Amino acid sequence: MTEKPLMQVGKNGISDNTIKNINELFNTHELVKVSVMKSAADDIKEFALDLARLSRSELVQVIGRQIVLYRRSKEPQIILP
Repeated sequence: MTEKPLMQVGKNGISDNTIKNINELFNTHELVKVSVMKSAADDIKEFALDLARLSRSELVQVIGRQIVLYRRSKEPQIILP
């Protein structure tokens, strides 16, 4: 995915505000790329799974400190096989 992250998570980690912002992004995007700062989490994969669970989305991939989440919109833009 060549797109820049739509959101950055910092030292506060996963807060209610973080989840609210991600949910708002899912109103206009099916894929959301999140950049995680080093101060936010030591175990990035566990962090990504928690973020996906709390935002009711699917974890697509983790590359370095970049997380890609997917949530199907009411009118899908991405057609998966």
